[in-house]
Amino acid sequence: MSKYALPAALVGVPVLLALFGPLFATGDTAKDVAFALGGGHWFGTDFVGRDVWNEVLLGGRSLVLTAAIATACTYLPAVPLGLAAGMTKSRLLDEALMRPLDLVLAIPSMLMLLLLASIAPDAPWVLIGIVALINLPDVVRISRAAALSLASGPAVEAMRLQGESRLRIGAGYVARAMRRTLAADLGTRFTGAIYLVASASFLGVGISPGASDWAAMVDRNRTGLFIQPWAVALPALLIVLLSVGVNLAFDRWLRARSTALEAC
Repeated sequence: MSKYALPAALVGVPVLLALFGPLFATGDTAKDVAFALGGGHWFGTDFVGRDVWNEVLLGGRSLVLTAAIATACTYLPAVPLGLAAGMTKSRLLDEALMRPLDLVLAIPSMLMLLLLASIAPDAPWVLIGIVALINLPDVVRISRAAALSLASGPAVEAMRLQGESRLRIGAGYVARAMRRTLAADLGTRFTGAIYLVASASFLGVGISPGASDWAAMVDRNRTGLFIQPWAVALPALLIVLLSVGVNLAFDRWLRARSTALEAC
């Protein structure tokens, strides 16, 4: 288990701060001198004089939970759609499932984010839906490619000859065999969701102007980077730790699985 110690530490610090930070944050709204160090503030003050550490405690939950829920909302419809497209023998059904998603895939993600967020209500569930929609075509394509490879293999042919139903073959074998491919993609997809949510916050989309948010802190305080670097460096570091830790954890898990299968 020691091989998971580093990724667990990298992920654990930002996740624990995001989940439990608000419990330890103060409700004091008093403001001090902007971009000041010391004065009873561990990491100084931000662009309006608020305590940086208190803002960090308050600002992680929206970013982490939104990215995690958006990733889950991406995979819930994407995997069944990709499985259906990869398992079907009907070219018409395959085209009907994949061509509309190609249209979404052709639009740059940041452009879609700005367009949809500008006309949609300013609410967390809207941002979750937008991020899930942006990532949906990629996950469907990956799921379809994995299903196609497995559906044309000898194991599936043998199950068909034995009279197994298409549902049992798809859900009982193909979907289970796709787990490693999807797990490899999950780390990258979660990092992409963090990027999109952080970009939305950075651009002021999906959050209220006065809300505490790690990505928004980077944007709002960058003008004082050389005066009070902690206001930018601390939230940025937490976002980097989370992204690197998640990908490292999935990479080591997949490597361990491959080693175990080779040993068998």
